[in-house]
Amino acid sequence: MKKFFVFILIFSLIVVTSLIKNSTKKIEDEIYNLTENIRFLENRMEDTKLEYDYLSSSKKLLEFQKLYFEDSLQKKSLEEINTIRILNNKLIINKLKLSEKNDQ
Repeated sequence: MKKFFVFILIFSLIVVTSLIKNSTKKIEDEIYNLTENIRFLENRMEDTKLEYDYLSSSKKLLEFQKLYFEDSLQKKSLEEINTIRILNNKLIINKLKLSEKNDQ
């Protein structure tokens, strides 16, 4: 009878160990996938931030205007800007509506 209990104990330990090993393997796979996704998103964020910093500089924008567009770009006031929508195959042109930051 004592041998039977020892056998059951050892067998149960083996089963529990295999279950724990499988669950930790799944968790490790999820962690790996998440870290890879984070690494990809961090690289993408750095690229986007660099692009934003580079393009948002007014001096750079003026340089691009002179380099690529020469005198073809003109300043417009906000009242001159319209929005265009297509609704039922018709063009609808509206004035641009600016909202305050607090209107969210």
